[in-house]
Amino acid sequence: MSTVEPRRVIATVCLSGTLEDKLAAAAAAGFDGVELFENDLIASAASPAEIRQRCADLGLTIDLYQPFRDFEAVPPDVLRANLRRAERKFDVMEQLGVDLVLVCSTVSPDAVDDDELAADQLRALADRAAARGMRVAYEALAWGRFVNTYEHSWRIVRRADHPALGLCLDSFHVLSRGGDPALIRTIPGEKLFFLQLADAPQLDMDVLQWSRHHRLFPGQGSFDLPTFVGNVLSTGYAGPLSLEVFNDVFRQADPHPAAVDAMRSLRLLEEQLGFPVADPAPQLAGHAFAELTVDEVAGARVADALTALGFARTGEHRSKPVQLWEQAGTRVLLHTASSTPDSAAIGALAVQSEEPRRSARRADAMGAPVLPRTRGPEEADLASVEAPDGTEVFFCDAGSWLSDFHAVDAGDAPGPLGITGIDHVALTQPFDHFDEAALFYRSVLGLEPEPVTEYAAPFGMVRSRAVCNPSGTVRMALTGTLVRRGEWAPAVRDPQHIAFACEDVLAAARALRERGAPVLTVPDNYYDDLDARLGLDPELLAELRAGSVLYDRDEHGEYLHLCTEVFGSRIFFELVQRIGGYSGYGVPNAPVRMAAHRRRRLANG
Repeated sequence: MSTVEPRRVIATVCLSGTLEDKLAAAAAAGFDGVELFENDLIASAASPAEIRQRCADLGLTIDLYQPFRDFEAVPPDVLRANLRRAERKFDVMEQLGVDLVLVCSTVSPDAVDDDELAADQLRALADRAAARGMRVAYEALAWGRFVNTYEHSWRIVRRADHPALGLCLDSFHVLSRGGDPALIRTIPGEKLFFLQLADAPQLDMDVLQWSRHHRLFPGQGSFDLPTFVGNVLSTGYAGPLSLEVFNDVFRQADPHPAAVDAMRSLRLLEEQLGFPVADPAPQLAGHAFAELTVDEVAGARVADALTALGFARTGEHRSKPVQLWEQAGTRVLLHTASSTPDSAAIGALAVQSEEPRRSARRADAMGAPVLPRTRGPEEADLASVEAPDGTEVFFCDAGSWLSDFHAVDAGDAPGPLGITGIDHVALTQPFDHFDEAALFYRSVLGLEPEPVTEYAAPFGMVRSRAVCNPSGTVRMALTGTLVRRGEWAPAVRDPQHIAFACEDVLAAARALRERGAPVLTVPDNYYDDLDARLGLDPELLAELRAGSVLYDRDEHGEYLHLCTEVFGSRIFFELVQRIGGYSGYGVPNAPVRMAAHRRRRLANG
């Protein structure tokens, strides 16, 4: 494997906005070049020559002009029209300064199933391109009328036998049809003119609709892109790695963060291929702390809840309005900084890294630069970066940052509740950041994504995806919804929560009842259904019901969890107990919890 990083290119179709917006975003994200999608040029008021100059000013090359459709295997009169059309496109390409055009396999009703005719006509096109110093990259569309696999397109290119005619390989077109990428190794590298990359979730649907609406950047879907690209590179292919992603969400999102996300996906893929892109992600020992940003009113309610959960206020920050709350090494910070009434949100979280500085260097290489931070002369120099949803992520060591807090008298605390750490942090993502967030935590922190799950909530469908490190000591649960509309939906809008690992949730539930803690009430219907479905021991069922404890199990173990009410605008706490090898998050219980939270919020006015 070469140690020289490949050129990175992005198709303008990946991003939203005008062509000028897209070019600016691609350049700002660090791309070397672009694939120019024809529709973007047509909609632009700038001439091709002006676009060429604009790209040059931004430090971008134009590596491919695309797409040229429905060319080959057609009757003579249609061929004449197609060749005339091609010459006009070559004129445009000359003004753009691009020498490679993408020709997609035909879907035209005028075409016939004749490989020899297709090869003859593509050879004629290549002759005309070569006369103008250009080349043609032929691509098999997964839904092509006759040519829909790369093996078939290669047979036609090989039959045409023209130096200006080669292949364009697109990972989506190959992998969506279940093609064998190992056969790519048999193609001479000099005949691979261009490589387009897209990931995608596994969906059972028409391949054209799948392609047009659901492609993802590498690392966000289910395709094995490292193996695919590894096979391409083994041929000696020396061209760029180019992203071509059709996605309804990306094409409506701000193009600048979308382009950063795209670049991050390429860097992660290159790292998986063995290129020296970034420092390896250091091992993480766990969650160092979670910080809640609160106003005074919500902060008082959160403090009362933490007290009931067995936390003690042990410290005050030396220079900031931040309290330190602890229980058995589990730490929560309350930062009174919000001016919004009744506000509480997760403003920051920290992971304990074996090498915090290396974590920061990796984050920077993955497009998440360290945030500027004001600190006192003797305060810890903590590095943090910003996640896609705005959450600040700190990299910490085992606890030197604790010296930033001076000790305070904890007062009369009711005593610990068996909490042993932060099990996971759950963050609701804006819909257009859901896939981006998973890629961020994967590439920056080295967390591995779990499969996406969907469930019906009271306000609609929810997507959920967890990311965690191999040891399970750092877990993030990410959720997202498409829309929330109507008067009732904002009752608990965009909830977030911190789930604390607990030695014995049932014992904790009994203690919380005695303390009058604000535990979320679960309806009897849930426990009646639990009994019907699982036939739990009657004593266990009775204790679950009495404590409003939720229950789930799988083939590996059991999961007991209870939730508090919502504090401020969106925060609640959860106690969780994992028994055996259970590694999930109680997703089947989420709709019950959501309905109960809404019910309680409306009752409280």
